[in-house]
Amino acid sequence: MAGEKPLRKYYANLLIACVLLLFSGTGWAHGFGQVYSLPVPVWLYLYGATAALLLSFIIIAGMVSATSASANFVKINLSQNRFIRCLTSSTSLNITQLFSVGVLILAIVAGLVGVSNPYVNINMTLFWILFTLGGYYCCALLGNLNHAINPWQAITDWLSKLFPAFIKGRYTYPKQLAYWPSLLLYFGFICLELYGRTSPFSLSVVLLSYTIFTCLGVLVFGQRAWFKYVEFFSIMFRLLASMGTFASSRKAAAQVNVDIYLRHPMIGVMEEHSKSWSLLFFILFMLSSTAFDGIQFTTPFVSLYWVQIADVIKPWLGGDIVSAFPSLKIIYSVWKVSILALSPLFYFAVYILAIYMIRLLVKNPPPVKEMAIRFSFSLLPIVLVYHAAHYFTLLFSQGLQVFALISDPFGWGWNLFGSKDLKIGTIIQAGTVWHTQVGLIIIGHIAAVYIAHLEALKMFMSSRSAALSQIPMLSLMMILTAAGLWILSLPISNSGAG
Repeated sequence: MAGEKPLRKYYANLLIACVLLLFSGTGWAHGFGQVYSLPVPVWLYLYGATAALLLSFIIIAGMVSATSASANFVKINLSQNRFIRCLTSSTSLNITQLFSVGVLILAIVAGLVGVSNPYVNINMTLFWILFTLGGYYCCALLGNLNHAINPWQAITDWLSKLFPAFIKGRYTYPKQLAYWPSLLLYFGFICLELYGRTSPFSLSVVLLSYTIFTCLGVLVFGQRAWFKYVEFFSIMFRLLASMGTFASSRKAAAQVNVDIYLRHPMIGVMEEHSKSWSLLFFILFMLSSTAFDGIQFTTPFVSLYWVQIADVIKPWLGGDIVSAFPSLKIIYSVWKVSILALSPLFYFAVYILAIYMIRLLVKNPPPVKEMAIRFSFSLLPIVLVYHAAHYFTLLFSQGLQVFALISDPFGWGWNLFGSKDLKIGTIIQAGTVWHTQVGLIIIGHIAAVYIAHLEALKMFMSSRSAALSQIPMLSLMMILTAAGLWILSLPISNSGAG
């Protein structure tokens, strides 16, 4: 194919860049607990980041047309490669699914019978770090690995072979529910992460309960509907996978006949489609929950409640701060959960304002709902980089501890593989963490600007209308960039965990 050479050249340059980064002498670091003074005021970072976005928009609007943009959608079919055929074979899929289910079983058993120390028991690291974070980034980089890494998908795949009722289910899934149940489950998952104070034992109970719940849901509504609309890990992984460098298409209903394609990163978001507001709110909650986690322990957020709000409600609790403190603490927890629940509405208000502004700038625009949903997928690069900016250090600190934990998964003093005393984690300089976060956020927003422009070229008739339509979206990206960097720069309150 004529389009294969530019794509191969792109990946060759990307590989060279990665090699140079590996030998650049700059290491990853874990900056938790370190006090770091920015080398320049934060407002200079904000100006620089927004200026980079503005410059990238001018270049994109001036140089990218519908014709030139078509080169982004070239794919290279890798299915004839022997190695790829081996990876996508039924044997490889079965082995990977056995591994994922085995990890789930190990996590559950370790929590039930192992020690209660989360740093010694392997189940917290397996679920929160390797599955949740590792699966998040693997899907975003490589593509949809849900069938391979999602143990609940594997379990129901096996059950559907034994019991055909698992495929169709007893009832038809109500289409009016759309993705709202998955959003509710996702909200519960974030609450568990932030406020569940899970121990290895309680996490095992949750995992076992969720496994039973998933199997019952599949039995009621069928495997396809459940994993498309309700099972939130599958939906999250599928959305993230649209940004991956590999795409797949199934030739038949069987899971073994798969074509694998190499494509440009991020471009897969253009192929996502939905007609429901619920998926838009799912994406917005992916963004807002990360932002909330970044801000909930900062000094401004904590002071807002304990200085302003608590001072107003304290007289209603008796006026004595000592006797009122337990009630104030309970109200504080409710207040934080309420803010988390409302967080996607804050983003929605700003986002929908940008959509209405687009309607004022172009002729014969599509309906608001159609534009809002179609442009929402351009937010996925921001979701990814904002998540990575907040949590990537965990993969390089606690994630690497799995090599030691695997020798003593229950904390019983074993040393099965001789790696129990292995120390891999390193102290990462706070400056490295900060500048990595800044770089990730800027790159993600530039990618979002580019994807939104490509969507506008598909949606509107002319390049001029597409460029005009992106002025409000550019303003939105600038606001999100500034907000993201501002949150990362906020000081952490010592009483934030209260």
